[in-house]
Amino acid sequence: MADAPSNLRESTTDPDLSGRQLDDFHLLRRLAHGAMAEVYLAEQGSLRRQVALKVLKSELAKDESYVKRFHNEAHAAASLVHANIVQIHSVGCADGVHYIAQEYVQGQNLAEWMARRGPPDLTLAVKIMRQVAAALSKAAERGIIHRDIKPENIMLARTGEVKVADFGLARQSGDGAAPNLTQVGVTMGTPLYMSPEQVEGRAIDPRSDLYSFGVTCYQMLAGRPPFRGETALAIAVQHLNSQPERLELSRPDLPPAMCRIVHKLLAKDPQGRYESARELLRDLRGLQVPGETEPEAEDVEGAALAADTAEVGAGLATSRLAVVMKSQAQPVIRRRQYVLWAAGLLSAFAAGGLAAWATREPFLLAESEEVRIPKEKTAGEQFMFAQIASTHREAWLKSVGQYFPEADHYVARSKEELARYYMRLPRDDEALELFHELANMTEPEFKAYGLAGESIVLTRQKKWDEALQSLAKLAPLRSDLNDARMASLALWAFRENRNRMGEQEKREWDEWQRTLPSEEADSQDGG
Repeated sequence: MADAPSNLRESTTDPDLSGRQLDDFHLLRRLAHGAMAEVYLAEQGSLRRQVALKVLKSELAKDESYVKRFHNEAHAAASLVHANIVQIHSVGCADGVHYIAQEYVQGQNLAEWMARRGPPDLTLAVKIMRQVAAALSKAAERGIIHRDIKPENIMLARTGEVKVADFGLARQSGDGAAPNLTQVGVTMGTPLYMSPEQVEGRAIDPRSDLYSFGVTCYQMLAGRPPFRGETALAIAVQHLNSQPERLELSRPDLPPAMCRIVHKLLAKDPQGRYESARELLRDLRGLQVPGETEPEAEDVEGAALAADTAEVGAGLATSRLAVVMKSQAQPVIRRRQYVLWAAGLLSAFAAGGLAAWATREPFLLAESEEVRIPKEKTAGEQFMFAQIASTHREAWLKSVGQYFPEADHYVARSKEELARYYMRLPRDDEALELFHELANMTEPEFKAYGLAGESIVLTRQKKWDEALQSLAKLAPLRSDLNDARMASLALWAFRENRNRMGEQEKREWDEWQRTLPSEEADSQDGG
């Protein structure tokens, strides 16, 4: 990519396009901004879905070379159909604004998650690493190099899936050397993750992404990056010449095999790294993880291995079928029920209905099952597994309070997640009951969450007076509403009720909206 104009080497923010209509997309609000693009939450009218709309900066849009690469690279990345990759829906230009419409992921990126919780334990870390490795494997298979693997580009979806973002600005193998430190898209934070060959401007291949992933894994496990410095140049020099401190010194609890994997990724010479992400994935699947008796058939990274001998669509449907058939909770199913269900499934397959079966809500297949949720050692572990459960999510979340009723914090957190789960289905009455419980708690964080949830559900039910009461109670607690997604939804409730409020209330809510840093923590990175 060509050098940026000198006046763009530090990120600037374009005028806010919120409220604009670009083709089929109505821009709701700006989520984030970066050196090359800005990201908006948008509503796609024809399909009635929310998307993340990445808009090329106006100054860059004046340069035909940037516009051409923006579209070409997005078209290439759109071929990456995989459960662990943020999907690109379309690329276009409207009223001189060039955009990429991509999947909107509800959740947090890995950087945000670590900022709140610190390094994950081995079980969760391996789950994250396997799924990112699966995404990189798929990209390499298509000849695409990401070039900017870092915690901010690894999304942890609320469904338990891990998705790699920003493939829309990736580059195909053999497309020239890497950008230097002054080019667009390389922020002051990015040199923390650049491979030695990227730093030197040499030609790169998929093993460069593996190095960046190694830096990311090191930071995730150690709680700090392997190299730090006061300037981008100081960090870049260390990538070229310095060896990171052994990971086991920071995390003696990790198995030696895990540490060996991370340090192999961090080899200075690409020849010393894994030959491919698929090879890395096999080593990660071979790790002995506490509580895991066999390789995780329900993990979505299985899609990459399944795709070896099948077309993308069939491989993805098969991998999703594995999610349905193997629950984390190991439900008990009477033999006759299972045989009948399997026979019906085979008939659906013969009729070409496998995809429809595979993508059904897993919990619906368990309506008449007896679900047994295992008890973990601590309330924290129980809640962690509930958060990442891909099936029987309701039962997992309820298990926190059932097994650890004295663990007030985790019980309340599980109620937060369960209430949002009900709200999404929607099962509004059940969600509202939990939100009421949270709203009556004394801790400001949970109280604010509960009041926000009340206002959202009541607004959706068009119970305007009750919704206004909840919003009024929430007003003095807005700064305690730490959950960015709920803050975003509470703003929606405010907008729906705005005309029923007094002028002072309107001003206060408008002011709060303007002070939110990026309006929600589950936004895509601005690139």
